[in-house]
Amino acid sequence: MGEKIYGLLGRKLGHSWSVPIHQALGRADYRLIELEPPELESFLRREDIGGLNVTIPYKRDVMKFCDVLDPAAEAIGSVNTLVRRADGKLYGYNTDIDGFLYMLRRAHISLAGKTVLILGSGGASLTAQAAARQEGAKKVVVISRSGPDNYENLDRHAYADVLINTTPVGMWPKLEGSPADLRLLPGVTDVADVIYNPGRTDFLLQAGALSREAPADQYVKNPARPRQLRWTGGLPMLVRQAVRAEELFFDRAIPDEKTEETVSLLRREMTNIVLVGMPGCGKTTVGQELARLSGRPFVDLDGEIVKRAGKPIPEIFAQEGEEAFRELEHKVLAEVCARSGQVVATGGGAVLWSENRTAMRRTGQVYWLRRELPDLPTEGRPLSQAGSLEEMYRLRAPLYQAVADAATENNATAAEAAHWIWRNFYE
Repeated sequence: MGEKIYGLLGRKLGHSWSVPIHQALGRADYRLIELEPPELESFLRREDIGGLNVTIPYKRDVMKFCDVLDPAAEAIGSVNTLVRRADGKLYGYNTDIDGFLYMLRRAHISLAGKTVLILGSGGASLTAQAAARQEGAKKVVVISRSGPDNYENLDRHAYADVLINTTPVGMWPKLEGSPADLRLLPGVTDVADVIYNPGRTDFLLQAGALSREAPADQYVKNPARPRQLRWTGGLPMLVRQAVRAEELFFDRAIPDEKTEETVSLLRREMTNIVLVGMPGCGKTTVGQELARLSGRPFVDLDGEIVKRAGKPIPEIFAQEGEEAFRELEHKVLAEVCARSGQVVATGGGAVLWSENRTAMRRTGQVYWLRRELPDLPTEGRPLSQAGSLEEMYRLRAPLYQAVADAATENNATAAEAAHWIWRNFYE
């Protein structure tokens, strides 16, 4: 028999991260397999199947073709991993629960004895429910759009302990929006979102804001309020379920260190490096140096705006006014930040709109470039020429600080600033 088939089975797979994950785990021949429903049965009868991951919409459909079902798959009611064993039989497993529990453990989130509130009633919700039962949750409440527990009466569960989002609200490509307002749930101390793209959904950004914008997957005590929040996004779940699938494919154990190495690799590769700071602080120059250093594409937001408008920025201000410019700036920034793995230099005033700050943080690690005010050039910069730089800085500095994950001075060379940012990004 020829080479075995390994890959991800689904209907539309253009958004999938499975190939880079399995390649990072050493499976160079792993591929995407897109099938229409009538093609499913004949494909699954193939004897050269080695191992497959299964995604929407086939997680339930493949169960009837399995000769053997793992108890976890039976309990959850779906299969996400198929293996053709040496006996010729097709075995069905569900590794989503392994990934889900791993995600919670690394964020120090326990379900034992807790009231667990699960947003959504689809396939991912079934995994979360099974995990909660397995871990000994005191109570599990599923919130759906039309059930007795729904989004209109969410406050009935204000003192739940753990909140888990299994809905697609906020998932790429529709990045805006959150499934729930955490301010309605003051009892919640632990928040998990199974979405992995973007890295920080609006749901998690709110959790971070309530925890003073702490780094993802961290436990934070906010001294300003008696609330503590642990929170995590879905990337560790995605990677761990793939690692467990690889273990089943080849009947071998993979250490947790490899899982963490892969999580870090993917997070770095998919996260944008976003530069903010005053006009003239060197964002474009440092960004170009970062692109050269990292091999990433460089996007100059002001340059993209000029291309879109067909005229220089001072001309946009003069002819259409600042409000029209900000509208265009937001549209271009949202489009740029929806992509991944780039270096993005923003305009000095991009932080003025909260929607822009959110868009940067969803997909990016944000760096504030600082330079002494007397060293900031003003030529060709409409707002820098129109008023006091000191007043502009007084207004914008708190916004730069709020949006940034880190800050560095740019009073020496662009290369020095770029190297500092690149080291920090990898750490």
